[in-house]
Parts: sequence; C-alpha cells; structure tokens
Amino acid sequence: MSGAAWEELCDALRAAGRLVLGEGVPDSPRQRAEGFRYLTRFLAAGIAVCVEHADADQPELCRMIEASAKWGLDMPDCLYLFAPLRAGAVYRIRGDRGSANHFDVQVNSGHFASGDIAAWGTLASRHGGELESAPDGTLEIVLAAEERPGNWLRLGKGAEFVLIRQYFADWERERPATLEILREGGEVLAPPPRTDQVAARLARLAEWLTKGGALWERMSRGLLGMPPNTLVFHDPGAAGARAGLAGQAYGMGHFRCAPEEAVVLEFPVPRCRHWSVSLASYYWESLDYASHQSSLNGAQAEVDPDGVFRGVIAHRDPGVPNWLDTTGHEEGSLAVRFLLAEGASKPVLRAVPFASLRDHLPAATRSVSPAERAAALLRRRRAVWRRFRR
Repeated sequence: MSGAAWEELCDALRAAGRLVLGEGVPDSPRQRAEGFRYLTRFLAAGIAVCVEHADADQPELCRMIEASAKWGLDMPDCLYLFAPLRAGAVYRIRGDRGSANHFDVQVNSGHFASGDIAAWGTLASRHGGELESAPDGTLEIVLAAEERPGNWLRLGKGAEFVLIRQYFADWERERPATLEILREGGEVLAPPPRTDQVAARLARLAEWLTKGGALWERMSRGLLGMPPNTLVFHDPGAAGARAGLAGQAYGMGHFRCAPEEAVVLEFPVPRCRHWSVSLASYYWESLDYASHQSSLNGAQAEVDPDGVFRGVIAHRDPGVPNWLDTTGHEEGSLAVRFLLAEGASKPVLRAVPFASLRDHLPAATRSVSPAERAAALLRRRRAVWRRFRR
C-alpha cells in the first residue's frame, strides 16, 4: 500500500540500463539504439509472464516471446505459449492443435525471472507424436498430480508453469494451434487483484529485469568470447532437463563477418524432425527474421545433392538461395538446432572474401535474382504476421 514495491521496480528498471551502458557493451549508435529497444521489449515480455499472466488460479496462455519482444536466443520457427500453474490443482488444455511441424508441451518448475538455470526443472513433457488428437485436429491435455486417461502430464511438486512450443517448418502453410487452459473447479469470474498479489508480481518483474537480464547477458558474452566462427553442441539427451526442448541438439556459437567477407556454414543434414540455423544480436535477440532472411530451416533451405547444407552469412545479398542476412551486424550469436536427429552433425564455418564466394560453393549452386529475393522476403513477412496476429 505504501508504493514500496513500485519504487523497487523503478529502481530495477533504472539499473537495467547497465545492460546497454555497462562496460564492454557495444556502443556504436546502431548498437545503442538496439540496446534501448531491447530493454523496452524485455520489459514488455516480463510484464506478460510476471504480471499480466501470473495467476495460476485464472490462467491464460500468453505468447512468452513475440516477433517484437525477443529474448533468450529465441527460435525464429517457434511460437512459445506460457501459462502459470500451481501444484495441487488440475488443469485442462483444450482446442485445435494446429498444423505446426512439431508440437511440444512441458510442465516446468522455477521461473525464467530467477536467472538461475540450475533452479529450473522440466517435470513432464510430451510431444505431438505422443498426444492423441481427434480426426478434426482437436485435443485435450490434462495436467494433474494423479494419472488421468488420455493425454496426461504429471503436475509434480514445485510446478510453476506450462510451456507449449510450436515449431513451424512451412511458415506459409502451417497454422498455429488455438488453445485455452482452464483450472478444473476454478471460478468463472476472476476476483479483483489484491495488493499482496500485485506486490509479488512487481517484485518478480524486478527480478526478471535484474537476474533474468544478467543471465542472458552472461550467456551472450560467453558465446562472443569463443573464437570467431566456431560452434559447440550440447547433449540432446540433457536438453529437456532445464526447460529446453526434449531431444533437441542445441548448437551455439559466434559468427564474425567483416563487410567484404562472407562466412560459409556447412554441415551434413541428419535425418531429424526439424532443423534450423539462425543469427542473433549481442542482446540474444534473433535478428529480424520477418523482413530479412536471417534464419533458415529444413523446409526453407536448399540442400545440395551431396546432402550438405551450405549457408552464406553475409551483409549483402550474395545471390544464392541460402543467404543468412547479418542485417548489418559484424558479429553475433549463431544457433544451429537439430530436433530428434538420428545422428550427429558437425557444422564447419569459414570466412572467405565476398568477391570470390562462388569459388567456395558447388558450381551447381543456383542464382537468386533480386526480384526473386524480394518476393521471398514479402512471403516471409506475411507468414510471420499470420503467426503472431491477434
């Protein structure tokens, strides 16, 4: 009632300026502009998951990450849905499953605001292949402590939120799910907010800005501290233990591309459910994937006859299909993801002169005209708009 919680939040927001103004942070006009924009976006995402959608008794599925509010090395192919939970309750998720290439539901403990990966835990998860849907595509999923018939995920001790991921391969044709979450036995009418509830949510939002923001900064700096144009993979068997996607091999690295260079990224494509390549900024936001081809997946990329993907990271259009647009960033994070892959794949990156790029690609690599590129970018933008429309 005194307003102390609000004052503490304002102090945390003011202190978050160090993510842009701190020592060692890129300080060009472009980077400063993106940095302050990132702060507003990160605040907006925090308001969504820490304040607006924080009532486990009256839960709503919200988009945890937006095309205009990115954080945590988001995946351009993914639509992330979040809702709060509490152990001891029973929840039902109902609706149209949509047609995303991969659909996954996770029950997790901890909260992203804590900035402590060791405190996060995945208590249960099931993907689309393990879930039963009706012929018309509708499904119902029950989250409860005791086993239920049908699509059931255990709501174990310490459960705090459910995370639904939808991975889209064909952005233009696959459609998002239309889902709702209801607490069994919950009130239809939401009660008015209480001061203690709002104070707790403001405190968590302050934590989101301080501890959460610090985590993503450390992760980004760690990758950018690696040798340029290198990549490391994490064990896919452990991916689902800490709120990551079960069965996904996460490859993370550091790209660096001078203005007159191109960086060729090569790897044999394994048999897998979904694979993707994407670029991200210092702030661990995926680069603008709606207006730029800064990411590619298995449905969008062209794989050479020898089964190898050859992508070209460059500042301007090299006139080849697998261009990965830096959007003007000379360095940043690189993510390569393989989901439910049958084997390992080791990407290799090498910087080459832009002028002689064709000498480093197969002779059969086709050319992409400016008109073809413009049409493809327009289709990307429309597809992203459809995925995130309200």
